[in-house]
Amino acid sequence: MDTERIDKEKMDAEIMAEEEKVDTEIVAEEEKADNEIVAKEMETTAQKPSGKSFLYVVLGIIVVAAIAAVLIIGRGASETVAKVGDQKITKEELYNELVEYYGAQVLDSMIVEKIIEMELEKENVTVSDEELQEEMNNVIESYGGLDNVMMQLAAQGLTIENLEQDVLAYLKTLKLIEPRLVATEEEVVEFFEYNKAYFDQPEQVEASHILVDDEETANEVKRQLDNGADFAQLASEYSKDTSNAQNGGQLGYFSRGRMVEEFEEAAFSMDVGEISGPVKTDFGYHIIKVTNRQEAKAANLEDAREEIEEIIKSQKINTEYASWVSEKKAEYSIYNSLADTN
Repeated sequence: MDTERIDKEKMDAEIMAEEEKVDTEIVAEEEKADNEIVAKEMETTAQKPSGKSFLYVVLGIIVVAAIAAVLIIGRGASETVAKVGDQKITKEELYNELVEYYGAQVLDSMIVEKIIEMELEKENVTVSDEELQEEMNNVIESYGGLDNVMMQLAAQGLTIENLEQDVLAYLKTLKLIEPRLVATEEEVVEFFEYNKAYFDQPEQVEASHILVDDEETANEVKRQLDNGADFAQLASEYSKDTSNAQNGGQLGYFSRGRMVEEFEEAAFSMDVGEISGPVKTDFGYHIIKVTNRQEAKAANLEDAREEIEEIIKSQKINTEYASWVSEKKAEYSIYNSLADTN
């Protein structure tokens, strides 16, 4: 919900701990470029907390673990892996360095991974291809689209397959801890009372538009519309807003404060079904068609209950996951030779 506001003082501590820092400024700039028309950047926009970040990015330490594993395979520890002048660096030296700096963390991660594998088998937990694809779609959307995801993965030397493995691991682990993710009635009511503004539904307009460079072209588009031309067809033909031109120029619903002032004033003053004359903004000239509107509606607990429960459960993922791991470690007989070395 990109137009609602939550009281940030309460939410920020939990959101910042759980949300991955996905460079929201870059995402915002890309959205602005894709929607040249309208986007008037808001100073405060709340995002629904996720809690999924603890498994969504393949950590560099796993890569280090893979390197360390490779090092113990081959012709022996004395094999030279690098030289500086006549000075050699052996496989054993590199392996020891990696173990010293990363070994304890990597080994602990591998122990947890084994515990998860055993628990998945014991509980007969599986993830279907449909569930995996749905979650992948959600992740890609939350990161601003596939292109943005691929760019971020490439920057880390990773692939979409790495991300898919991460998401699969997340879904499996989530199924194991899901029974612990409970939103109590007290928590739901408290959250709602503190964040009513987040759930208030402001007056909204649903509209489409055609964006052109000059008034002459805008008048020509309006003339054709007045003569019965199809709005979607003209949007595809004329609109320079490439993000929605092929979708009939549809912008969806938006509330006040989301669009540039001139566009907003025109849209909110129009009746459903009405088509405007040329509306000039810094982006060009718009022909606007209002297709629907929703009146303002005060927040209602029952209407918001399902979403609140999801938010609360999502906020609990990290803490419940940590507690679950601790409990499971206590149930298993575990030998960790590096537990006290770092």
